[in-house]
Amino acid sequence: MKPPNHAERMLLVAYQCGPGLGSVSQLGWQWFCGLAVRHQVCLVTHIRNRPAIETALRQLPNQPGALLTRSPRTARLLFIDTEWFAGPLYRLARRLFPRSDHAVFMISQLDWFLFDALALRALRREMAAGNRWQLLHLVTPITTAAPTRLHRLGLPVVRGPLNCGLGIPRGFPTVMRDDAMGLSRLRVLPRLLEAWFGSLRNSAAVLVATAATRDSLPKEARTSSIQMLENAVDPDVFSPHEHTGSSKPGAAIRGPLRISFVGRLVPFKALPLLLEAMAQMRADGLPVQLEVVGEGPMAPLWREYAQRLGLTDCVAWLGSRDAAGVADVMRRSHVFCLPSVRESGGAVFLEAMACSRPVIGMDFGGPAEILDSEIGWKIPMPDEPTAIAGLANALREAHQHPEEAARRGVQGRKRVLERYTWEAKFRAVDALYTRLIQGLSPEVRV
Repeated sequence: MKPPNHAERMLLVAYQCGPGLGSVSQLGWQWFCGLAVRHQVCLVTHIRNRPAIETALRQLPNQPGALLTRSPRTARLLFIDTEWFAGPLYRLARRLFPRSDHAVFMISQLDWFLFDALALRALRREMAAGNRWQLLHLVTPITTAAPTRLHRLGLPVVRGPLNCGLGIPRGFPTVMRDDAMGLSRLRVLPRLLEAWFGSLRNSAAVLVATAATRDSLPKEARTSSIQMLENAVDPDVFSPHEHTGSSKPGAAIRGPLRISFVGRLVPFKALPLLLEAMAQMRADGLPVQLEVVGEGPMAPLWREYAQRLGLTDCVAWLGSRDAAGVADVMRRSHVFCLPSVRESGGAVFLEAMACSRPVIGMDFGGPAEILDSEIGWKIPMPDEPTAIAGLANALREAHQHPEEAARRGVQGRKRVLERYTWEAKFRAVDALYTRLIQGLSPEVRV
């Protein structure tokens, strides 16, 4: 750990943080890197993230960019060790619920409360030693089910962006059972602790990704809530740049309609809905081809399901890919489709949009607030048959009207550049920080 810096402006708490450690950890890492080049930052995170963070920092260039005043390499790192509790807890959860990331998350999250207590103790020691900060931003976890006591440090606190509070869709009981959604009842404990701790009502600003998240806040915290998606896109990585093998938007489709899917292979991602829609397309004589990026416990069952539907020859299972690899797969496709029936966010849609690909998703959760007919197709999902029929119709439209599909893709790229880049997000949040440090209300709309 670097020696204390008495002039640090920001205390950044990211329980999950690090490249290649999962989507929420990647989110924490993006926030850390973006803020650390703009502010003097002390990062507080879990010790399990240390190897990934230190490896990534060593690989960064020694000098910051010409337009930046500092580098993430100059940030101070404070690691909190609860691995003696967190490790066995995670392994137990994975054994009990091998197919459900949701259930594993719910059980593993109990470690947060120990982390929060130890972080508060460590930061009080830092303050007693003379360290001071102007503001505390807690970026991960991204759920209200992780109440904190860190506001007791006496700093203005920014929470989020939070992305939680999503209900359970009707009409998909099998998917919800496979994903152990019944464990959601355990959220009553964090709600009781939130009422006790008062972390949200004592936050100067609460960033919320969706309307569902805002509605899940205590009433007294909603007045300080600000709309902001938790994720963003690097438009240089996810770009429509054409190369050999890329699909050319707007061109007549002479071969199969090429579809891309990116996501964890877990029950609520509902890949079988897309496979069923593809089977309907094939029955109508319309050729289709799907590339699946992702891994997860449902992979063997879904491969078998594709085989039963007669789709073995038109589905490629690619496993995991890094960001550049994901972008390549998206560019090879005519359309991106994620039929997830309970998606809180939707960052992968933004990535496909940045690649100028039209997107297909379900009318529920985060995708319902991102998608519209200008950039793709939003599929009603009262039940499985209706969802499958809607997906098939959207795929037919993309196949039969490639110029219109390409227009939607171009509009998607335009929207990402206007609203969803990391640079735009950090400019907006910097204005929020300035207001809070000056003791003003969080009127900035980001």
